Amino acid sequence: MSSIPNIPELASWRRGGGLVRIPPGVDVPLTDRVRRLIDTAPFRRLSQISQLGLVSLVYPAANHTRQEHALGAYLAAMEYLDRLAADDRFTAAISPANAELFLVTALLHDIGHFPFGHPIEDIHLPHVPKHEQLARRFIVGGEIGTLLRNDWNLEPDAVADVVSNQPGDRSRRILQSMLSGPIDVDKIDYLMRDSLHAGVPYGRHFDRRRLIASLCLNAAGDSLAITDKGKTAAEMMVFARYVMFSEVYWHHAVRAATAMLQRAFFLLHHELDLNHLFELTDGPMINTLAAAAANTPASELLDGLFGPRRRLYKRLAEYSYFEEPAIYERLARRPYLELVKSAELIAEGMTAALGESVAGHEVLVDAPPTELEVDFDIEVFFPKKGDYRRLGDVSPVVRTLAQDQFDNYVKQVRVFVHPRLAAPLRELADIPDRLMAAIGREN
Repeated sequence: MSSIPNIPELASWRRGGGLVRIPPGVDVPLTDRVRRLIDTAPFRRLSQISQLGLVSLVYPAANHTRQEHALGAYLAAMEYLDRLAADDRFTAAISPANAELFLVTALLHDIGHFPFGHPIEDIHLPHVPKHEQLARRFIVGGEIGTLLRNDWNLEPDAVADVVSNQPGDRSRRILQSMLSGPIDVDKIDYLMRDSLHAGVPYGRHFDRRRLIASLCLNAAGDSLAITDKGKTAAEMMVFARYVMFSEVYWHHAVRAATAMLQRAFFLLHHELDLNHLFELTDGPMINTLAAAAANTPASELLDGLFGPRRRLYKRLAEYSYFEEPAIYERLARRPYLELVKSAELIAEGMTAALGESVAGHEVLVDAPPTELEVDFDIEVFFPKKGDYRRLGDVSPVVRTLAQDQFDNYVKQVRVFVHPRLAAPLRELADIPDRLMAAIGREN
């Protein structure tokens, strides 16, 4: 019999002791050594970093924290281990020490996140690290590193390697697929949790229990897979992810706010101490940005986001892959500096069209970032046939929504303008032609 269920955290879970409650009314078991980790300053910092950042400007209740999500992912990690402990191939590859390593990485997987991290990372500025790189700083040094050695008998570098998805042996590849793969503990928690707090149903309509009950290893034995009993649950998870991107993460007003923050940060980043900035929580970071922006164009952008009155830029135009392919392909997945230059050229064209000055920062081009979302590529095991098939090969839902250029259909190219410009510009009948004329001048 596997010894994985006997590790202290899973044993405590079964006894129902040492609990902390998080939405939606679920209990997360805490052993003493887990409590010591979540009481460290770096983990406590996550309680003051919003999980969704600017989304709360559109969905006011979406102000849950990365700490809450980390605890939810940790609970999911225990559910994964509990299920996989019955899989002989899994227990042959994953020792109790590996299982403890997985629990710790699930708990700490977001430890390097900084406020508004994804929008800032997406513009790929020099000297702006990925949050996985910052995670290593928190994990290897200081109190977390000491606790990992003393309480868990784990090397902090090994924990940081799993969190940052560094290449490794077969056991590490399995753990990384559980932490950062198509059906991982991160997604299975954040889809539900983001949907719950945003007040929308989309991310909660997949059968989590059925999906977890179907977990197994793939044909090669080095990554997570599902049995055919979990196929429908996996399809529903794909659909949940698709709709959450469409209706929440890439909602046009959320993207207006995102574009405003990105342009402000782009204007300011040379004046900022980035090492210090990325160790801050939401409030101090906003204050630091506002102080640096004083008497600059960035000030107006930040005041519209964080000032006493919400003042988001207005959507002037949007272009999808299938409706306006020429404009979409000209701007999608381009380096951020190209988007800034395009916006400035559009501002020049608007100045000529309106007969009044339009500043460069009053026009924002928002487009899908250079990196694509990860395809939902996972194997399905059919026990009666002893056969593995890719989920996309046996599911038209997955093939259409997750593997047929997910980004092209969910993430649109949009042009946002300062609120004062929206009404007069919308009276122009040839906006697409004017935009193409403007951005075509870059060539």
